[in-house]
Amino acid sequence: MNPALAPPSLLRRGLLCAALLLALAGCKRDPAPADAGSPAEPPVAATSPTAPEAETTELKDVIETTDRYIVGISYPPSANQYTGLAKVLGDYAAAARAELMEAVEAFGNDRPTAPYELSLAFEQVVNTPQIVAIAADGSRYTGGAHGQPLIARFVWLPQQDKRLTAAELVPEAEGWKAISDYVREQLHTAVATRADEDELTPAERAELVRNSARMIDGGTEPTAGNFSEFVPVLDAAGRISALRFVFPPYQVGPYADGTQTVVVPASVLLPHIAPEYAGLFAR
Repeated sequence: MNPALAPPSLLRRGLLCAALLLALAGCKRDPAPADAGSPAEPPVAATSPTAPEAETTELKDVIETTDRYIVGISYPPSANQYTGLAKVLGDYAAAARAELMEAVEAFGNDRPTAPYELSLAFEQVVNTPQIVAIAADGSRYTGGAHGQPLIARFVWLPQQDKRLTAAELVPEAEGWKAISDYVREQLHTAVATRADEDELTPAERAELVRNSARMIDGGTEPTAGNFSEFVPVLDAAGRISALRFVFPPYQVGPYADGTQTVVVPASVLLPHIAPEYAGLFAR
């Protein structure tokens, strides 16, 4: 009620109550200080919010079939041994699947004449306390004569909890020059041997060697990117005695030649390995 409209009796009664409350407040004594000997009230500890648990990735095999696409992805049990490695593998598989689904969705409500397909298998190559290596091989089909090869290799260092990349392993350009020279020699020799075995005519042999040399030299330019897929070869003591570099179709040869590999021994590698990783190699 607006005080200006209140009856006089009510207004006077309200003023008296207010005056009485002010008087009582003025007479109230300050509380006596706490006894020195009495224990003080323990302060209430501030509670901090619980930190969120680290996100984990558990890899599981995937089999999915529709009239528009087919997806098959498989993992070895060791893929879940290390959380960081599982995330790296899962991210690779997710990216491969995303590209497949992008092609599928481009059809809108239509469907491809044959189901698009993603086939990807992860396999354990090495598993020691110092080094774990996983190979990924498969293909993604989105039309055409054949699928796109999916070739990847993952080297994990459990004690450092990190993936070992080619660029970290061999940090200097001269190292890649030495590796490139060795790999090129092996690949050129393999082409010449195959030409001899196929008993080609001199003209056919010359054409094969010429075309192969162009692809080999282009795919083995001395950069870390051209040698990004590799797995270690271990000796009986668990040391790296060589690295097996993997080249997918089209990198150093035509699609018909498939995936090609070259094993480079530790004797070629060691002068160029970063010091922090030299201890992993046999001498």
